[in-house]
Amino acid sequence: MPLALLALAVGAFGIGTTEFVMMGLLPNVADDLHISIPTAGHLVSAYALGVVIGAPLLAGLTARLPRRRVLIGLMVLFVVGNALSAAAPDYHLLAAARFLSGLPHGAFFGVGAVVATGLVAPERKARSVSLMFLGLTVANIVGVPVATLMGQQLGWRATFLAVSAIGLAAIAALALLVPADHGHGDAVGLRGEMRALGSLPVWLALGTTVAGFGALFAAYSYVTPMLTDAAGFAEASVTLLLALFGVGATVGNLLGGRLADHSLRGTLFGGLGALVLVLALFPLLMKAEWSAAVGVALLGMAAFTTGSPLQLMVMEKAAAAPSLASSANQAAFNLANAGGAWIGGLALAAGLGVTSPAVAGAALAVLGLGVAAVAYAVDRRRTPATAPARVVTGAVPPRPVSHRG
Repeated sequence: MPLALLALAVGAFGIGTTEFVMMGLLPNVADDLHISIPTAGHLVSAYALGVVIGAPLLAGLTARLPRRRVLIGLMVLFVVGNALSAAAPDYHLLAAARFLSGLPHGAFFGVGAVVATGLVAPERKARSVSLMFLGLTVANIVGVPVATLMGQQLGWRATFLAVSAIGLAAIAALALLVPADHGHGDAVGLRGEMRALGSLPVWLALGTTVAGFGALFAAYSYVTPMLTDAAGFAEASVTLLLALFGVGATVGNLLGGRLADHSLRGTLFGGLGALVLVLALFPLLMKAEWSAAVGVALLGMAAFTTGSPLQLMVMEKAAAAPSLASSANQAAFNLANAGGAWIGGLALAAGLGVTSPAVAGAALAVLGLGVAAVAYAVDRRRTPATAPARVVTGAVPPRPVSHRG
């Protein structure tokens, strides 16, 4: 695999760290800025709002620019947002800085996925996307715990300065490792890209992302009370168990990328089916500490097995605007985060039990399977078997390389 994928993974590591670290720093931020923890929680929402708005907007506005330049520009914006977060004197400016930090998130993953697939042979496209996403999953194992500990010991502002340094390292890696002649897509214009994004197969693929990852976040958003109240873990053990989720997500991400290169649809259906099973069994798995630990790892593995197939599918269905569609998929992921957490909260509020969010998540995963099945049926009617969809990368064809393993 090309070293340029390492540069994309470094950027993904920084983005993943800054996205999730705020959740662990809420008490520290609240104390320092003299606000309540629920008010500090709006900082998480501010970042997510930036992702949802910035993903399609920045991808559309930069569609005609060389993609290496776009990626570097997005990371510059990322560094500025995190540096401003570190320097913010009050809650309102911090919320604005978090919103700014979120703007490049979706576009970076969207454009990065197109670059990644353009750097490898066609039979390795899904694997290349999974290697970029590896930075995101590893952030949950290493980056978030270390950054949280740094914030607790040195102050939360030190955390965002460290994340800014990661962004600078990503800029250097992108400049050095991504080929300078990596071009841009067809200049169809913003209106043409919106037309490509508006097709039924694209929206079905995005709907699968919302339902599938909504299933994950319906359960994961409330995994801490499940682990403490149902499985009997002490609160001090939760951080280690969340790292176990990150390990499962990393394994699932790599497995999904490898399998999707052989059968994209099969991997997607298999991952969603596994997610339904794991979430349906969650109430039983939470009855003992050992099975709860296994369940947390399996949850991450099943959910992230679908990540690369979904990203690649959206890009294929909007072949005339892969960067915009890929970025829109990241916005869909964040909508799934918010929507899944809301649905899981409804199950808890209804008094259905501490593990009820997982059951609600299983229902969402079934919905995701249904949407994926409809998408498959639509594809069989629209696309002849002899004319598979093609991802337009605008890349210079890669030099012949020897692929082993």
